[in-house]
Parts: sequence; structure tokens; C-alpha cells
Amino acid sequence: MTTSAATLDWGVRLLYLQGAGLSALTAYLIVLDLTRDDVVVAIAASLTVMCALAAAAVFLIARALGRRSVRARGPAVVVQLFLLATGGFLIQYGTVWMGVGALILGALTAALILVPPSSRALGVD
Repeated sequence: MTTSAATLDWGVRLLYLQGAGLSALTAYLIVLDLTRDDVVVAIAASLTVMCALAAAAVFLIARALGRRSVRARGPAVVVQLFLLATGGFLIQYGTVWMGVGALILGALTAALILVPPSSRALGVD
């Protein structure tokens, strides 16, 4: 039996937010691909396509988790681990404020997905 849990609902919302962010990044990459003078087409296209695939994957994972599929919980946590790695990289080599934001978002989303009320809502307990 599955029940409603506010923690899981918020985790799903944050996953949708991450998917929207990846979609915005994909749109930005498309604009860069079309407006740059010196572009290596193969690299630009592959990066843009990978970003679009990542956005689609996160949306599908969020949708499955929102439908209370326990099988989506693992991939959702893996997405957060990637976000934590990205945050650490940004802190070391890029913009610190973006890295801290990515770390907070990844840790918060993973925690919301893994807490006991979310587990009960997914029928794990």
C-alpha cells in the first residue's frame, strides 16, 4: 500500500526543477551552437544532445517517482550523486556560489527521497 508523503512530493518537485534546469541549459547550448563563429560541430552537437538526453532522463525519473515507482528511487539518487560531483567540481574550478547551490540541491533532494516517510510512501517499509 502506498501513501502520500510530503517529503517524497518535494523530492519529485526538486527533480522536476533539475530537469527544467537541464532543459534551459540545452536551450542555451543550442543558442551557442548556432551563434559561435569557431565551433567544432561534432563536439558541440554531442554536448548538446547529451544535455538534452540528461534532461529527458531526469524528467522520466521524476515522473516515475511521482507515480510512486520504487524502481525510480535508485536512479533518482544516482542523479543526485552526479549533481554532488558537479557541485564539488564547480567549487574547485569554477564558480563557488554555483557549486554550493548544486551541493545543497543535490543533498536536499537525495535526503527527501531517502527519508523514512518517502520510503513508506513508496512501499519500501
